[in-house]
Amino acid sequence: MAETSETTWFADDVATFGDRLEAAREAANLTQDELAQRLGVRDTTIAAWEAEEWEPRGNRLQMLAGMLNVSLMWLMTGAGAGLGGPQDEDALPLGARLALAEIAELRGQMQDLTEKLRRAEDKLETEMRGAAA
Repeated sequence: MAETSETTWFADDVATFGDRLEAAREAANLTQDELAQRLGVRDTTIAAWEAEEWEPRGNRLQMLAGMLNVSLMWLMTGAGAGLGGPQDEDALPLGARLALAEIAELRGQMQDLTEKLRRAEDKLETEMRGAAA
């Protein structure tokens, strides 16, 4: 049985926190500036969150979820009460479904590479500390 867009469209393997934040903000008919004013931050902060340049602190996450009428879990992971996708993924043209699958695969590869990079950085840092001692 195929999953619906409500369970997959904004999931972690398809969308990022920034994607979900932007979609929820737009669904609430708010500009970045309007959301920033309500939250008490600069509009550049909202833009940086949506672009995955910065991450909000926990208290801001809770406030965002409340202001955007989505669950905190959905905002962070895509699971739980939030937004559905624009339409049922099975109704999308084959090319769009293939593109979404490719994006999900590439995102997984990026996550694997990010973890490998983190481990290599940890090794380098350990070696540098050992050399400095």
